[in-house]
Amino acid sequence: MKAIKGGTVYTMKGEVIEGGTVLVEGDKIAKVGKDLSIPEGCEVIDATGKYVFPGFIDAHSHVGIFEEGVGEIGEDGNEMTDPVTPHLRALDAVSPEDKAFDDAVKGGVTCVFTGPGSANVIGGQSIAVKTYGRVIDKMVVKAPAGLKVAFGENPKRVYGQQKKMPSTRMGTAALLREALTKAKNYLEKKKIAMEKGEFFEKDLKMEVLCDVLEKKIPLRAHAHRAFDIMTAIRIAKEFDVDIVIEHCTEGHLIADELAELGVPAVVGPSLTSRSKIELKDLSFRTAGILANRGVKVAIMTDHPVIPVQYLNVCAGLAVREGMKVEDALAAITINAAEIIGIQDRVGSIEEGKDADIVVWDGFPLEVMSKPELVIIDGKVVYKRG
Repeated sequence: MKAIKGGTVYTMKGEVIEGGTVLVEGDKIAKVGKDLSIPEGCEVIDATGKYVFPGFIDAHSHVGIFEEGVGEIGEDGNEMTDPVTPHLRALDAVSPEDKAFDDAVKGGVTCVFTGPGSANVIGGQSIAVKTYGRVIDKMVVKAPAGLKVAFGENPKRVYGQQKKMPSTRMGTAALLREALTKAKNYLEKKKIAMEKGEFFEKDLKMEVLCDVLEKKIPLRAHAHRAFDIMTAIRIAKEFDVDIVIEHCTEGHLIADELAELGVPAVVGPSLTSRSKIELKDLSFRTAGILANRGVKVAIMTDHPVIPVQYLNVCAGLAVREGMKVEDALAAITINAAEIIGIQDRVGSIEEGKDADIVVWDGFPLEVMSKPELVIIDGKVVYKRG
């Protein structure tokens, strides 16, 4: 058993506890509070004068699937041979040996949502994983955690160059609607066959799309510009499926609509140049504007676009540009967990949740602050110095 004692504890689910104690038993949080009695024989970690946070969560990245330092052979995020590939699984491509996992741990990021890129209209299934481990299957928190779909420039650029559909935004929307329609028909035929006790041939693509139609997983929609965001939402409404908007670069232009529709947004990467037309309104102000209007917001690095270890820096820059401190912290902890659908395990320091805890030497949204100690699943996986 471990006791993290004396620090300023941000549980992200209640008041900040000055001089608090977090008890860890095995891989779970046993108790959190002030003036807790510490069991005899417990390993005591002195956090006096330091900050204790739940491990941070990057709600959109490509950690492990665009492997660092190995070049093209480590780029497994885009299967650019077919625009509709829902049956692809990030689980089958993520390398736990990617150096980014170690960087994430040292940056206080203990969980990442990672998956396919945005070349295809339907890119495949993303997963949520812990950032420490040797075998990806043992690192998984949720798989699949969402189905990647993409709007805007990327699919039409990739396939337009191949003289294939889509070469326009209309084509992108049509292919997604066509796939979901086929899945609805497939699901109905499957139900009839099961009722009759007849053999029904399984289709891997359709099975994944049926999971979306049955709201087992959401669409995770790559969309930067306001009208692309609204197209994604329009299609989600048409088929009554859950959706999360990723990037949401022009989301501040339609913040009221997003709030009214209850659509969450994973915002970023904002620490980049405006390298294409979709990024002409790129700003760290977007996350704060959306949060102030009532949109549930998470902040991303989109690693390797921004290195994953700088997730806290991105949140700090959002605060500098107007986001409330509490909203920025939520955007890399509990909001990220809720958007991914893993809030029962991570995102806050609460009894019964995974013991993913980071002790910081200063307030983590300040650029000079560093993690001193990182615990994942109750195990100390990093200790500075």
